[in-house]
Amino acid sequence: MTDEDLSPAAPAGAPPSTRPSSPDEVSPRDPAPAPPPAAEEPPPPPELRDEDGDLTREFREAVADAIAAEDAGRLHDLAADLHESDLAELIGALDVGERPELVRLMGEDFDFSALVELDETVRVQLIEDLPHETVVEGVRDLDSDDAVYILEDLDVDDRDAILDKIPVAERVGLVRSLDYPEESAGRLMQTEFIAVPPTWTVGQVIDYCRETEDLPDDFYEIHVVDPTFKLLGTVALDKVLRTKRLTPIGDIVDQDRITARVDDDREDVARQFARYNLISLPIVDAADRLAGVVTADDVVDVVEEEAEEDMRALAGVGDEEISDTVWYTTRNRFLWLFVNLLTAFLAASVIGLFENTIAKIVALAALAPVVAGQGGVAATQTMTVAVRALATREVGSLNLSRFINREVMVAFLNGFAFAVIVGLSVWGWYREWQLGLVVGGAMVANLIAAGLAGVGIPLVIEKVGGDPAVISGVFVTTVTDCVGFFAVLGFATWWYGLA
Repeated sequence: MTDEDLSPAAPAGAPPSTRPSSPDEVSPRDPAPAPPPAAEEPPPPPELRDEDGDLTREFREAVADAIAAEDAGRLHDLAADLHESDLAELIGALDVGERPELVRLMGEDFDFSALVELDETVRVQLIEDLPHETVVEGVRDLDSDDAVYILEDLDVDDRDAILDKIPVAERVGLVRSLDYPEESAGRLMQTEFIAVPPTWTVGQVIDYCRETEDLPDDFYEIHVVDPTFKLLGTVALDKVLRTKRLTPIGDIVDQDRITARVDDDREDVARQFARYNLISLPIVDAADRLAGVVTADDVVDVVEEEAEEDMRALAGVGDEEISDTVWYTTRNRFLWLFVNLLTAFLAASVIGLFENTIAKIVALAALAPVVAGQGGVAATQTMTVAVRALATREVGSLNLSRFINREVMVAFLNGFAFAVIVGLSVWGWYREWQLGLVVGGAMVANLIAAGLAGVGIPLVIEKVGGDPAVISGVFVTTVTDCVGFFAVLGFATWWYGLA
């Protein structure tokens, strides 16, 4: 019997029962409840790079939109897993105001090692826009060499304010590295390394490396030191793993290990890596105590930076970068443009000595710049080779004379070849063989002068302690301009008896 059988019957004509139904009862006429709306999945991240390897506009705009919306989750999906080099390129592509917001929204996911890959101007500006606390936390997670690289370009006040917030134990090493000369091995080295006494066995060394948490992220050698921390030698990791556990580490140490001093120039360190195919290089102080280690990845950066520095110096643009301001770039270039203007007036004064000759042989006004320009190009070629050879120490006292003789012979042969070409061209153009002979002779003289200047000027500058890459260009072009104009006009004056 059901509940309906026990309920009283409704009288005839009575309205239908309005008894509320239980929550479990659903009228068959009622529509089924709508399912909850599905959560929208975020759009997939756009491609990071195009087919040419450049950062795509779509990716940059997606990151900028996430920053504008303060969508930390979306920004994490886009940028958290980027390689430090890719992240650095992304930072450089963002607007100035978006860069600190990127760091803030990413929080602990932001990899501060990306700052090492940034142009100096962008890096310094970004650090100045960040709270000191944020910079401190980021720097503490870096290897010491990367931390020093980031801090060394800051203003003294900003740098000191950041260092003051770093724990003393970590600060001491950073301050010591910053006290070394700017382009020295001491600035380049990292102070995290593994050093053990010679009495330890191979097994103890392996266990130490396994169990110790505070080790360098990457290391290639075990350094063996005495109680005063003087370096006795190194042992490569592969040799450690191949040796029996009970063997004392001092028995397999390489005592002839190449080292460098903390005050050695970083270019000299890079040359050591290239000469001996090194992976890492121990750096010792004046008392032969182990101070740090330089690794191959740091040297790659040094080689690239020095090559760029030499290239910019040859063009007279100093340490200019594309991220520099218009005003800074203008001031940076102005000096060398002004010096070049003075040398141009010097060349013009040479032309002024032969006004009568030009007035009588007007064709010389068109031909003299040809000789001067050709000499300038030849001198630049020779100077570039000479500056690079001096920078890499490929030229020394043993081969200097051979190098000079080679460049002079090259200049003479090219001068003779172009003298024939120019002489025939002038004869065909002006129908004057004597003029062709004059211009051809001037071409030989100027290209020989270009060869001598291209080699001699960098050598002299190097001898007196200057930087050939910075200073050579102005003097070399001045020599070829003056000699070129003087040779053409002087030969013509002598040949045609116009003195």
